[in-house]
Amino acid sequence: MPMDLPLVTVSRRGAERVRGGHVWIYRSDVVTADGVPPGSAVLVKQQGSKALLGTAFYSTASQIAVRMLSREALENIGNVLRQRVRAAVEYRKRLVRDTNAYRVIFSESDSLPGLIVDCYNDLLSMQVLNQAMDSETSRTAILSELQEILKPKAIIERSDARVRKLEQLPEKQSGLVAGEQTRTEFQMNGVRFIYDALSGQKTGAFLDQRENYAAAEQYARGEALDVFCYQGGFALHLARCCERVTGVDSSLSALEAAEANSKLNGREIEWIEANAFDLLRDYSDSGRQYDSIVLDPPAFAKTREKRDTALRGYKELNLRALKMLRPGGVLMTCSCSFHVSGNDLLEALGSAAGDAGRPVRVLELRGQAKDHPQVLGIPETAYLKCIISIVR
Repeated sequence: MPMDLPLVTVSRRGAERVRGGHVWIYRSDVVTADGVPPGSAVLVKQQGSKALLGTAFYSTASQIAVRMLSREALENIGNVLRQRVRAAVEYRKRLVRDTNAYRVIFSESDSLPGLIVDCYNDLLSMQVLNQAMDSETSRTAILSELQEILKPKAIIERSDARVRKLEQLPEKQSGLVAGEQTRTEFQMNGVRFIYDALSGQKTGAFLDQRENYAAAEQYARGEALDVFCYQGGFALHLARCCERVTGVDSSLSALEAAEANSKLNGREIEWIEANAFDLLRDYSDSGRQYDSIVLDPPAFAKTREKRDTALRGYKELNLRALKMLRPGGVLMTCSCSFHVSGNDLLEALGSAAGDAGRPVRVLELRGQAKDHPQVLGIPETAYLKCIISIVR
């Protein structure tokens, strides 16, 4: 057992959480962590027990104080991180198809807690989300391995100011950490996109919807409406199977990127800058009709306390959409709120269908793409829900 790692003891409740398959221990379950430096690798034991729970990263700031790395005592953290980067890349080689843009590392899902890495053709975009991954040891191991295996032209770090503040990390601007290039072109399912690594949300695009984009194209037809379209992911796929497509978003910069993407693909799409709730209310009240509608809103419930409010929002969106669909129309409705379950979204859709007087047949219940793997025992890794249905 490596004796140089600090020891953290946790309560029985925290230990049982780990034995049940989760990798988080909350600060309220930490019994002792005397003098443990921020972001340290630590050994974890249950209070009053000699048995080792494993090795973890420790945060002095986050409410998630302990993030487990292994059920064993690890000797060389840098080597472990390198091995896990390689394993994450190999996993994607097995499962990712029809794209050169995908998630390379998905934090706890790849046993690399607090690290997100996305590949966009020849560029990598990364986010560091806790003290441990921000350490020099972690950064050196991860960056060197990514460069050796994937050989990107550049690596860009997208800094999340809110998370860095919560983790008591120094302020850091988004920017290049390797190479010089910040723009490229990538494709998903044969659709081309322009990528600017220093603009847009999160790491730049919503790669978790890639397989759902293809599913939407399989079912959609006629005149289509893509609500919360962002940079045009759904709309551009719909444009290959629908007669007319309209995309709606409240962000002008996102719509400008969507327009550039539509030109790149030689597609004519109408882009509307508007508040989605207001537009759907106006359209449904005035009798506008569509054959296919996509609802892909941002997370309405970022905390458990926001769940009920979020459900009212999802019901309102779906009610308006159902009123606007012609008989036989296709509705694709999504939620990326972890605190809203798949059953919650189905109930919201069912309630909306009842109020609208429109019977709904469910075609598919879908989730995030395979490069965003869900891990049993860690429910937070399953966050994206997508329902495809036909309205009678």
